[in-house]
Amino acid sequence: RLEEFLKKEVDLELSTLPDFEERVIDFSEVEQLMNSINTIPAPCAPVINPQAPNAATGTSLRVCWGLFSDDTVECYQLCYKPVSNERHSDELTEHTLKVKETYCTITNLLPNTQYEFWVSALNASGVSPPSERAVYVTAPSPPTIKSKKIRSCENAALVCWESRDVNPVDSYMVEL
Repeated sequence: RLEEFLKKEVDLELSTLPDFEERVIDFSEVEQLMNSINTIPAPCAPVINPQAPNAATGTSLRVCWGLFSDDTVECYQLCYKPVSNERHSDELTEHTLKVKETYCTITNLLPNTQYEFWVSALNASGVSPPSERAVYVTAPSPPTIKSKKIRSCENAALVCWESRDVNPVDSYMVEL
């Protein structure tokens, strides 16, 4: 039977032409759904810690913060600037650092100076809102003792010094 079938000529032409419609399929909703499944949300705002005791020297500050959620964070953006009581305080230079940890030690600062800090968290989806701002203060410079003015007697001593700081110092501790 197969041999007979193969010997026959078969007409493969269709008697009518197919009539296809041109349709454009909108996959935008599906694409949105797929993107929402694969993306992570932007992180929440971090919380900056108040200045810890012994977290400052005359030229450096250690700033710490936390993230109180299970957000995925790739790095943090720490911003700071000196605090000024002048009207044009917005003109002060603002510095920005990218940090992987939840702490950072900032160096090359001025002694006995207030600095304002805030931090944001970053991931592939975007940047979090900034934290509230926190003010940290560097330690004062050590005073200079005026050795030519030192006087002493059997029961007393007079020691004079001067501060090298521009801002006033609250108090001094004299050790004997």
